[in-house]
Amino acid sequence: MKLKMMKAMGLLGLLTSLCLVVPTDAEAGEITVETSTTLYAQADKPESVRSVAGSDGMIVEKTTQGQTYEVVETEKDGWLKVKTSAGEGYIPSDTVTLIEKTQETVDKDALIRNKVADYASRFIGGRYIYGGVNPNTGVDCSGFTRYVLQHAAGVELSHSSRVQAKEGTLVNYETARPGDLVFYGRKGRISHVALYVGDGKVVHASTEKTGIIETNVMYRNPVKFVSVLN
Repeated sequence: MKLKMMKAMGLLGLLTSLCLVVPTDAEAGEITVETSTTLYAQADKPESVRSVAGSDGMIVEKTTQGQTYEVVETEKDGWLKVKTSAGEGYIPSDTVTLIEKTQETVDKDALIRNKVADYASRFIGGRYIYGGVNPNTGVDCSGFTRYVLQHAAGVELSHSSRVQAKEGTLVNYETARPGDLVFYGRKGRISHVALYVGDGKVVHASTEKTGIIETNVMYRNPVKFVSVLN
């Protein structure tokens, strides 16, 4: 029996996509690595994939030695259900060798968001200059968010906090993620924008006295959260 490698694994329910999700610090950007293990049946000799589990089933596809198929259901009564180019079917379990293939994928969106947050934090301590567009020499609040998102994520924004508030997708504090914009103001008029960096913190070009700083997102009452990285 060629099934000796995977009999026990089949009983553990190791089917097409067994995913183990291993999150890191969610507030730091919700980076998630997913490990997907897929089970394949490799034909040891020419054989037939049939429409039902049994030698009387209609032939769905003829196999060649070494050909592999993704396993849909583990072995039952001597047959495996597999996926072929012609549709799903059954193949005798003693004519194949089972193989595991593992693949890891990373949440690319979270990587970009972390990149934006890290890039913004590099400029803490820089100067605030009204109308400034470069945090290396001096920048205002919307000039700062515009510069960071352009250089870290390739996102183009206007040089105006009121306009930036209309350039993305509205989110709320509970769903805000690093790289999102936080807007402040009074009487319905937006007057300031900051960049959310996670863990309840924002980085922003605050005032001429304080420059570019990191503060709690609630240092003032936020009026709007916007994502331009969706």
